[in-house]
Parts: sequence; structure tokens; C-alpha cells
Amino acid sequence: MTLTDQNPAVPAAPAAARIRTFHPRRGRMSGRQTDALERLWPEYGVDIDELDGPFAPAALFGRGAPVVLEIGSGMGDATAAMAVADPGRDYLAVEVHTPGLGNLLELVERHGLTNVRVAKGDALDLVRAMPTDALDAVHVFFPDPWPKARHHKRRIIQPEHVALLRSRLRPGGTLHCATDWAEYAESMRDTLTADPGLTDPHNGFAPRPAHRPVTKFERRALTAGRPVFDLIHPRQP
Repeated sequence: MTLTDQNPAVPAAPAAARIRTFHPRRGRMSGRQTDALERLWPEYGVDIDELDGPFAPAALFGRGAPVVLEIGSGMGDATAAMAVADPGRDYLAVEVHTPGLGNLLELVERHGLTNVRVAKGDALDLVRAMPTDALDAVHVFFPDPWPKARHHKRRIIQPEHVALLRSRLRPGGTLHCATDWAEYAESMRDTLTADPGLTDPHNGFAPRPAHRPVTKFERRALTAGRPVFDLIHPRQP
């Protein structure tokens, strides 16, 4: 992992004052997940808490291809499927659930993927360490909806976080969110359409894009009768 000196200042609360948008989770690891994590982490993994300076995502991959940031990659099935279908771009998947990291690394090895890296920790801390225009796309698929009103402050899609993510997109780069939580979808729509640096080509919700794989989580939502909402907002050129 290579660090870079380019890191324009972005106003942010002190680390101790920041509200986490996720629950740190530890789950039972299968044997293959444990094995993949132990063997492949040194080559493919980044511990966000250990970063001590600016971070250049492109340097992880050893080439100058566009980089897609996957925030909350879960078990990694969707990330691996997109990376297989999109070899011209590199995918940096951030997750806090250790079995998910191990599962994605196992998929990386199984499919012989060279365009995937994984990071453990707070994705927003990782983004803060990046230079501007570092990313071709940011995906936030099915984030925790934090449904109780008193917890809405923990949602990742809110104005200050969107401004941060947008600042790391190249001009024309895309912020793509998806959720099956209707109230959160409306909040996302209002937040994204209000951001002055993003465009709204779909006038709110977007048609479901074919390139976003259907995950087990999404299938369960659809089976339960919950519609899925996509929001796709490019950064202004």
C-alpha cells in the first residue's frame, strides 16, 4: 500500500466526536473464510485504523484504472460479480463484518480476480484520507437504515457525508445508492437531489440498472414485498 502527499483539507469533526454509521460486528467464520483471510489479507487487505497519512486507492492495484468504492460489501457476492463483469475498473470493498471480508477474499481467489481489494473499518475515515477526484464511482448498497428516529444521525446518506463522498468522485463520477427501506429511500432522494455538486438525471429514483447484481438480501426483501429503490447521481462535470 502506497501513500500519497495529495490530500486537500476537508472540514470534519474530530475523530473522537464522530458518530459511527455502523455496528462493529464479529461473526462465526467458516474454515474457508478463515483460511482465505489469513492467507490473502497481506496481499489484498487494508486496515483503515492503521492508516497514518493520505491514501491513494489506485496505488493498491498497481495500475491506473478507474476505482469503484464499495461501502458495506457484505458477504462480497455482488462485489465479486461486478468485478468479474467489469475488469476495466478496480473495486475497493469496505466492510466491518469479518466473515464478509473472508468470504470476498475466497471469491477473489476462486475467480482469479486481480481488480479487487478489501478494507476493514470505517469507510468514511478511508474516504477522508483520499485525494479529490480519486474515485470513478461510489456504491452504497443496502446500508443500515437505522429506522428509529433517534438513530437517523447514524445514517451514512446525510448531507455532510454525501458532500465528502462527492468530493472524492472525479467529475462525471457516480454515487449510486440502493435500499429496500422506503422511508430511508425518500430521505436519500431528498439528500442527494439537494447536493449542489450532484446531478439528478433520473429526477429522483432511477430504473434498476442491470449491472447491479441481485443479492440474497435483495431477494429476501422482494419476497417480503419490499420494493427496492436505486438512486444514481453523477458528480457535475
